[in-house]
Amino acid sequence: MSEPTGPSIDRDEVARFDRLAATWWDEAGPMRVLHRFNPVRLTYIRDTVCRHLGRDPLAPAPLSGLTLVDVGCGGGVLSEPLARLGAEVTGLDPAVSNVTIAQAHADAAGVPVRYRAETIEAVVAAGERFDVVCAMEVVEHVTDMPAFVRTACAAVKPGGLLFAATINRTMRSFALAIVGAEYVLGWLPKGTHDWEKFVTPDELRNAVESGGLSLTDTTGVVFNPLTGRWGTARDTAVNYMIAAGRPSA
Repeated sequence: MSEPTGPSIDRDEVARFDRLAATWWDEAGPMRVLHRFNPVRLTYIRDTVCRHLGRDPLAPAPLSGLTLVDVGCGGGVLSEPLARLGAEVTGLDPAVSNVTIAQAHADAAGVPVRYRAETIEAVVAAGERFDVVCAMEVVEHVTDMPAFVRTACAAVKPGGLLFAATINRTMRSFALAIVGAEYVLGWLPKGTHDWEKFVTPDELRNAVESGGLSLTDTTGVVFNPLTGRWGTARDTAVNYMIAAGRPSA
């Protein structure tokens, strides 16, 4: 299987994550921060979708009947729990090794996720649309953020939702997300992030709106060193998530 190509793909970024493919499900390995962060973003997506559709977020399968695409799915750390909530999940990633690892893990766990080594550009060009589009921790790794976001927006069905999570471009994010997380604490492999590619909330909102969607929420995500857990907050100076919707037809 050859690596897919596309205008938003940064080949250096893909190669770096390709090298980390075997570590995706090691909760004590290089992806351990992602595993700790995962419950926050999963709850945010579940609760926002349920609020939007008038569903009970505590139901056994609150996302049942919904099609969802996880763009830049990596090893499937988010895709699998979303599928367990009942969504029909498609995971996309340009790194073939990631897709291979993700599919093998889902199959072994008996979780029905379909992974594809494709770009969102190719999927949209083929006419596929989804009730929910997730681009979590992706927009800071692409070559053309506004174009990538517009394409992700195009994948949202009428009445559907787009979710994104990223890192704000502030001096605090440089100190915490790069110097602190990568060089001092060793939470992430060195070189995981490029501060200049971080995205401000205004930049992300503009890209979403140019894609025809309306921003409905912006929520900060912060780490509590006393509990060792991540949680939502008003503070968007470092990590944050957004939700945006397309009007019903």
